[in-house]
Formats: sequence, C-alpha cells, structure tokens
Amino acid sequence: MLDNYVPVLVFFVVATLFGLIGLAAGFILGPRRPDREKLSPYECGFEAFEDARAKFDVRFYLVAILFILFDLEIAFFVPWALVLDELGMHALLAMLPFLLVLVVGFVYEWRKGALEWE
Repeated sequence: MLDNYVPVLVFFVVATLFGLIGLAAGFILGPRRPDREKLSPYECGFEAFEDARAKFDVRFYLVAILFILFDLEIAFFVPWALVLDELGMHALLAMLPFLLVLVVGFVYEWRKGALEWE
C-alpha cells in the first residue's frame, strides 16, 4: 500500500531540491552592491510623512472586494458559458447560487457607496 505513495514522495523531494537549488544559486551568484537607496526602508522615493498605522477609508477595501468579485465572475463564467449548451438546465441551476452571491456582494458595494467617488 505504501508503494502508491512513493511517486508522491519522490515528487516532493525533487520539488524541494529544485526550489532549494534555485534559491542557493540566486544567493551565491547574485550581485551584492548595496547602496544607500537599496538599504533605505522606503521604496517609494520619499520619506514617510504619516504614521504607518493611519486608518484607511473603507472604500479602498470595498473596491478590493468588488475587484475580487468580478475577477472571480469572469474566471468562472467564461468556461461555464462555453459549455452551457452541452450541460443544459442542470448547469444553469447549479450556477444560480454563485450568481446570487455575486449579486449580494455587488448590492453591498453599491449600498456602501464604493462605486461613488468624490
């Protein structure tokens, strides 16, 4: 019975070795030329002007939720729409709960005002 797991173990060992060899090669062969800009904690080009713990407007998070909702919608709808004729009514009924979740998320975003910017 354990013979069935040998290929999985070999795969994990090879994948781990491959990752470790890649990391080691990058560390050993990579250039090391530190300068003041690379060692600074800010990568945006200027010093921070506010506290790092400043509160963000909730609209930033709502826009992120909206992006995830519609990104998932495209990822699931395109393959589903391509084979809908072959799958029939069962596929349409199976997609309805997913559509309902998307609509609820969209209505939540709309009611919170995430779609209206000043």
